[in-house]
Amino acid sequence: MTINVGDKLPEAKFRVMTAEGPQVKTTDDIFKGKKVALFAVPGAYTGTCHKMHLPSIFLNAYALKNKGVDTIAIVSVNDAFVMNAWKRDTDQRDEAVFLADGNADFTKAIGMELDASGNGLGIRSHRYSMLVEDGVVKKLNKEPAPGKVEVSGGDTLLGQL
Repeated sequence: MTINVGDKLPEAKFRVMTAEGPQVKTTDDIFKGKKVALFAVPGAYTGTCHKMHLPSIFLNAYALKNKGVDTIAIVSVNDAFVMNAWKRDTDQRDEAVFLADGNADFTKAIGMELDASGNGLGIRSHRYSMLVEDGVVKKLNKEPAPGKVEVSGGDTLLGQL
């Protein structure tokens, strides 16, 4: 079942890279008591994700935070090492937390898994953006096609605040 506006996020664990190595962060660690702009991408470094989706987020990061967003989070079904390298290569001003959902546990729990095995990518996440307040989904923008950024970019979510 796919998550909807008004639903509470399920308990899940992510991996986040720290100076000490990968650390576990729970949904409560990321979302409890905060307003979070969550952006999901099918894969780190993939064409649309790297060249279109992430730039739309970082071009709007200051404005999102000026509208009350506490945290900008980017989640993908990749491991913490890949997500850390992607953060290093894209997040020049350290504006976002990159959440590794390596086994797609969170993605599956909210019904956003995408079977991309036909392209050799295995199970991935649909592309979406979500505004989450204290763990509850307030806005949800799911792309109809994974190769496009028409409703899930930073500009769309900013316009909804």
